[in-house]
Amino acid sequence: MAPLSKAGAALTALREDLSGEVFAPDDPGYDDARTVFNGMVDRRPAAIARCESEADIVTAIRFARRLDLPVAIRGGGHSVAGNALGDGALVVDLRRMNDVTVHPAARAIRVAGGALMGDLDRACAPYALATTGGRVSTTGVGGLVLGGGSGWLDRAFGLAADNLLGVDLVTADGEILTATAEDNTELFWALHGGGGNFGVATSLTLRAHPLPAFAIALVLYEPESGPEVARLYRDLLEAAPPRAGGGVIFMTGPPAPFVPPERVGTLLCGALVTYAGTEEEMRGVAGPLLALPHVAELVTAIPYADFQCMLDDPPGLRNYWSAEYLTGAPDALLDVFCARASSMPVPTATQHVLFPLGGAIADGPKDYPVPYRDSPWAVHPFAAWEDPADDERCRQWVKDVRADAEPWSTGAVYLNFTGDEGPERVAAGLGAENLRRLAGVKAQYDPDNVFRFNHNIKPG
Repeated sequence: MAPLSKAGAALTALREDLSGEVFAPDDPGYDDARTVFNGMVDRRPAAIARCESEADIVTAIRFARRLDLPVAIRGGGHSVAGNALGDGALVVDLRRMNDVTVHPAARAIRVAGGALMGDLDRACAPYALATTGGRVSTTGVGGLVLGGGSGWLDRAFGLAADNLLGVDLVTADGEILTATAEDNTELFWALHGGGGNFGVATSLTLRAHPLPAFAIALVLYEPESGPEVARLYRDLLEAAPPRAGGGVIFMTGPPAPFVPPERVGTLLCGALVTYAGTEEEMRGVAGPLLALPHVAELVTAIPYADFQCMLDDPPGLRNYWSAEYLTGAPDALLDVFCARASSMPVPTATQHVLFPLGGAIADGPKDYPVPYRDSPWAVHPFAAWEDPADDERCRQWVKDVRADAEPWSTGAVYLNFTGDEGPERVAAGLGAENLRRLAGVKAQYDPDNVFRFNHNIKPG
């Protein structure tokens, strides 16, 4: 850490040189600037640089290096694990850099590093194009894609990282470079799952796919019907075309028009079928689910960008997530999955999710550091609540879900669904062989581990 006099002079220079704003701990607006989606995260960075351009990012990185500060990257999305902040770090805040440019003839999308999925989806909608994104509109595109990228369209179009065509990056030395299949190829490989370990992504270019129609069926049942629903859902999705996705989701009944008022705030079992196609095609998959006795249903064609907003969670809730990727979904797994719903914290925004993979995920490139690609199913306990008094209960429930699923776990995991679960889980999310290769890329582009607020890869 630099002496205070040097730090003060450098901070003054940063304020003068940056097009955007700079927040230090004593500044008005600092607390707002360090607030993230997850209400459990309370960290105090040394400074926050709200960047407006690639030049701003270079300036901010060079400031951090002069003062020997680590760097946290805030891409604009959830940062459930808190990686967008770091105590004593410089935060490079990209949220003002959210432009999206669609090139329909090339079927490509150029996305600035601070864009959210809502920005991307709305920009693509006029062209009837889409690419795999997160399951809500408030997901940050950069973090999602660089971490691998799972979403409603992944069975149809592959993981988000499978659609990555190029990345513009500012390295730990303040160097600007582009990584593609032709340039900086080893870095490009590492960016398909290695996250923010290698630099600040100022923009990403993604492959777009035609999506002229989209439809969903959300069917809500009594929780006691869970095992029957889960078995039927498994059988239907394993036989369905890759354009079908969704999940079995235990949830608190939402205050939505299609939910009976007496079931709002109570535990329900949901079956969600999403379909990258028409409502008629979707009903061909979801029909048997609709034939089971149920509490409520929502069956409709809907623009994909509108659906992406339907499950948005409000910011400020306390969040703790995890996942297990599975060898399959046999009856025994479905039984323990459904039984665990009885201890789920209700009423909260918590969701207990089992979702299918396969399709274009399994058929995608085998070389990238995404070792969960071959898993056919995954369990995703997603705890979200308001009261700090519920912290231990909610965290323990997530851990119990993982323990239940362990007999069927492949050992691999999608790191964007996890917080800090230790270096062994980082290795599980990247693959042991991949991790050694990634460590070499890290040593080349960030040997001092300046970018350490992430699922960290140590330089090797």
